[in-house]
Amino acid sequence: MKAAIVVLADTESLEGLGRIANALTATQEFSDAGDDVRLIFDGAGVKWAAELAKEDHKYHKVFEGVRDRIDGVCRYCANAFQVTDQVERAGLPFADQFKDHPSFRTLISEGYQVITF
Repeated sequence: MKAAIVVLADTESLEGLGRIANALTATQEFSDAGDDVRLIFDGAGVKWAAELAKEDHKYHKVFEGVRDRIDGVCRYCANAFQVTDQVERAGLPFADQFKDHPSFRTLISEGYQVITF
């Protein structure tokens, strides 16, 4: 099975915290099952990449547990939301295949099911 988990949720609400928890859990579930899973941070979700890289965040350990599944952080959105430096310091890859954004067309053409949180 091939799945792309896309985080779009913002960091500024309790709902967003629930969405990132669900995205991390889904990524972990696919990974534990041996599936081909990619985690992508896009839109306001790029702010989560910077937040979760902080060692004192409550979901940092879960984040680190799926770090190898991170396909990228939207470069355009990281610039727009002013987290480019934090993403770089965290050593996370950027997704910039289509006009500095991740390419969902490529994912779909490669057979990935796209799930958004």
